[in-house]
Amino acid sequence: MEEALLPLAMTSDPRPFNQQLPEPPDLRCVLQPQDSPDLAPALVCALGCCFGIIYCCFGYRCFKAVMFLSGLLSGALVIFLLCHKERVLETQLSLEVSAGIALGIGLLCGLVTMLVRSVGLFLTGLLLGLTLGAGVLLGTEPIYQPPSAWVPAGGLVGLALLGALFTLRWPRPFTVLGTALLGAAVLVACADYFLEGLALGSRLGQRLQALPALPPLCWYSWVLLGTWPALGALGALAQWKLMDEEHGGHANVVLSHQRRHLQLLRIHHQEAKWHRTSPGAGLCEGSYRRQLPASARNPADSLAPSYFQSLRERQLGPGTQAPHTVLDLDSDCGSTVPLTSPSGSSHPDLSLNLH
Repeated sequence: MEEALLPLAMTSDPRPFNQQLPEPPDLRCVLQPQDSPDLAPALVCALGCCFGIIYCCFGYRCFKAVMFLSGLLSGALVIFLLCHKERVLETQLSLEVSAGIALGIGLLCGLVTMLVRSVGLFLTGLLLGLTLGAGVLLGTEPIYQPPSAWVPAGGLVGLALLGALFTLRWPRPFTVLGTALLGAAVLVACADYFLEGLALGSRLGQRLQALPALPPLCWYSWVLLGTWPALGALGALAQWKLMDEEHGGHANVVLSHQRRHLQLLRIHHQEAKWHRTSPGAGLCEGSYRRQLPASARNPADSLAPSYFQSLRERQLGPGTQAPHTVLDLDSDCGSTVPLTSPSGSSHPDLSLNLH
């Protein structure tokens, strides 16, 4: 008896007939960069890459510029979302009006964060906590599923406040860490847009909403997520290196200024020793004798002014007025006493210098 032929069923899956064939690849995880991305988002991402490099490598070096950019972007983003999504004065604002209001308030916030150092540090700490919270929320997806949306929101707020307090307490290390991690996160987000159309950003929103049964991330998403702490560490090392070089150059400049100041002080001290004199008769008392040794003195140096006064009185007699003659015992500091010639003498006034 002939064997009964079983009916054939047409199917698109050939695995029941050949079990050795591999499973077809998941088309969702095939890396396909965008062919023609939109112009405006592409320009924003390119600008974000420039800002991310500045933040990551020169955050502490360009502190004022980074604080201004942080205040500008944060304030503008928050106000734009509020104006564009919510009704203001019972009126739905257009995109252009919302962008203008957001830009104006963002400029004001940028100036405040740049001029007020504590506000800038507080904002840097907030951004550091939010960046760390977002990374932790994405990294713990395979092992933890939040039961409610309040859990990730509360975790982000707590980490943000903790980062702000730590940055206010230790400004230098946490400013370096915060700017490096934030710049690395911006670079990763821009690369995520060009590679997979902000898949990590959309997954972060889903995690914040605590949506259940989410499909797993693809391998390149995990690669991008893993490059974020690596780029942050490299940026922090680069900033510390730049700070050490700047500190060494500043220390050398300070030392050179101090040495120059000490040399000037020595010169002024030596000049003060040689020119330490006082006007009047006190100029001659002891100064000339201290400068010359006893063997080099002139005998006329020991003549006292009282001797010349008594000599004049003996020659002219008391109460006699005569023209004065100046006697200078020393070219620099000598005793100056009034002398006169005898009465009736035709000699003019003399200036006698005894050296």
